[in-house]
Amino acid sequence: MYSMVLADVLKRWQTLKGNQAILCTGTDEHGTKVQRAAISNDMDPKQFCDLNSAKFQELAAACLIDYDRFIRTTDQDHVEAVKHFWLLLKEKGLIYEAKHEGWYCVSDECFYPESQLEKRQDPFTGEVYVASTESGNKVEWIEEKNYHFRMTALKDQLLDFYKNNPDWIVPHTRMNQVVDWVTNNLEDLSISRPVSRLSWGIRVPDDESQTIYVWVDALINYITKAGYPYWPPGQEHVGGWPADVHVIGKDILRFHCIYWPALLLALDLPLPKRILSHAHWTMEKKKMSKSIGNVVNPFYAMERFGIDTMRFYLVHNGGIANDADYSNGWITVEYKKHLQNGVGNLSARVTRPKQWSLRRAVQSYTDGNMSPLQTNGERINDSCLEHLSLLDKLASAVDNEMLQLNPSHALQKITGLIGQTNAFISNAEPWVVVKKPDSEALVDRIILAAGESLRIAGILLQPFMPDKAAQLLDLLGVENDKRTFSHAKVLSDGTYGTAFRTFGKEGIFPPPVVDDIEDMGPDGGKKHSSGKKKATSRKDW
Repeated sequence: MYSMVLADVLKRWQTLKGNQAILCTGTDEHGTKVQRAAISNDMDPKQFCDLNSAKFQELAAACLIDYDRFIRTTDQDHVEAVKHFWLLLKEKGLIYEAKHEGWYCVSDECFYPESQLEKRQDPFTGEVYVASTESGNKVEWIEEKNYHFRMTALKDQLLDFYKNNPDWIVPHTRMNQVVDWVTNNLEDLSISRPVSRLSWGIRVPDDESQTIYVWVDALINYITKAGYPYWPPGQEHVGGWPADVHVIGKDILRFHCIYWPALLLALDLPLPKRILSHAHWTMEKKKMSKSIGNVVNPFYAMERFGIDTMRFYLVHNGGIANDADYSNGWITVEYKKHLQNGVGNLSARVTRPKQWSLRRAVQSYTDGNMSPLQTNGERINDSCLEHLSLLDKLASAVDNEMLQLNPSHALQKITGLIGQTNAFISNAEPWVVVKKPDSEALVDRIILAAGESLRIAGILLQPFMPDKAAQLLDLLGVENDKRTFSHAKVLSDGTYGTAFRTFGKEGIFPPPVVDDIEDMGPDGGKKHSSGKKKATSRKDW
């Protein structure tokens, strides 16, 4: 869910700016891990994948992922693309057959060198086993005859590419890991498995006794949607390739930043422009693990907190360089601070009081009855000018963070501005000013400055919280054709101010009405026998 939401925010941001954007997500469905899981569930592998893929499609729909294709690596056009890719590698003499032996991790679907192994002990059974130091997953010794890709022949090209594109991986620290691996650990890659061991996958062309390695198969999905292999020469970009960014978890860095570019370089195909490798979510500072049970069910979490709240929390608090710790309590804290008491409180202050009118404030400016950008030495008027000047820089500052592939910092700049606006309106005290004679123009200036903050924030929040941002803009009366990035500048819309709909006394972000936070299980669901008293009012909660 975190990967999909990050990718969706990046896509929606480009759409907001008026650019064409394509988002692909989906499920990798082949490999030993899937085959074993299907057997353990007494199911046919395809039937097992159909059920599993349906869950991820349901998840994508639930958290509002605006994808253009949900690709499954069992799709027929993908199978054809993989076979074609294989044949081209073979024609170029980059595939050979040889005996291979080494430590293989089924969970990670890859071999590990001795230098990246360690002995571990299962805390529950006491079993001592060999595991990858990188992932912590168990490995097993395998000897077999299969096909290999001459990846070492691409070593110098890979290193030259990294040197010439130092910002290719975000964050930069992971580029160092990749360069170190290629420099010191690069080997030819085993790219097939005997059918006797792995039958669930795409067969090697002209050799039905071998199955193509899942990480060769899976990576090619990125160009399947772009129309590969049916590209006219020089027209690869028409279908969207090369991708502007791959969004991945840090645990699959090697596959995307070493194997994938090597495969593309081998066939003289363009590489993706950037890789966003995000960190993980932990629970109580420990890696989430199904065996331990410290995992989060995203459907429970969205049902309890709301879709947009979860999207907000994942982006705002999630880690790119460093892991972030998931907590039901922290979701509540962030909701109250930034949404209920931030955006919600500000929208109520601007639109609800009868002493002033947002529409009148906007109309006064458009009619030329006031000039909010003109200073006159009066404290409140000057603070309005200062705030509008600050606000006018917001869109470019947020855009810069998005260009740096840092949606978290981008969102924090928006919430920071909302906080500053609440402070501004508290200092300006329009509820006091309105009681003074001839105060209408000054009150309008204050309300206009605050209203502009809400309008611009609402526009910029659309990629992050699609539904709630739309509700905010409806509350402000912003027309649909005036919700683009180009409108996220001060005084660019003189038509808003009359609400299209209202949201009652509690507004867009009401106080949460749920059981006591301590009554939640670690996965976001309700504890079944906690003995906790159910909250009976928002005050109790």
